[in-house]
Amino acid sequence: MTTTAKPERDRSRPRTFSATERDFGMLEAIAHYHGISKSAMITGLIRKEFWRAFPNGTEALPLDAGAKVTE
Repeated sequence: MTTTAKPERDRSRPRTFSATERDFGMLEAIAHYHGISKSAMITGLIRKEFWRAFPNGTEALPLDAGAKVTE
């Protein structure tokens, strides 16, 4: 069986963040509500906010091939 490795830019890496106990509790609650990990919850929120703020991408982060942009 052959596997194809993800390109380096698509590989996830462990990160850390600082949060108050209250904020961390909120993160745990919404991740549990949606049935996903805290990491997936944070990533989803970042992506949603990025594409809201930059609907056409940026020079460093262009749109994915075939992405549909509505204005």
